[in-house]
Amino acid sequence: MRVGQTKKTIIVREYQLEIGTVQVYDNYMVSVFDEGATLTLERAYQILGIAEIHFRDKDFGYISLRKNSYAIDPTVYTYIRGLANLKAFAIVSVKEIDMHNFKIEKLFYKKPMKFFIEFDNALAWVRRRVKS
Repeated sequence: MRVGQTKKTIIVREYQLEIGTVQVYDNYMVSVFDEGATLTLERAYQILGIAEIHFRDKDFGYISLRKNSYAIDPTVYTYIRGLANLKAFAIVSVKEIDMHNFKIEKLFYKKPMKFFIEFDNALAWVRRRVKS
């Protein structure tokens, strides 16, 4: 038997973008992009705009849930790392190609970024980073 209070995670807002879905929670965002999509700088600005709306004056984390294969323009990371209040960037995937790509993406991002196989572990890491 579990004693104590269980906190239910509530989606604050969900955005349907041209390339996929972004869900906003209390202090983090989760993106799931469509198969074959390309995350360009122009499309990244949409995500940055969502972050600005919801996290203007507070720290937050970002989780990229890589259920599908898609392309990313690496210059996107130059702009993302400019967000001072983005404290954690997690990538979740079980695909080997994503693990390989993560090593390359990390070279462009140059801030706290971690790869996970399980979403719950990524979420726990993001929450710890945002709190501290």
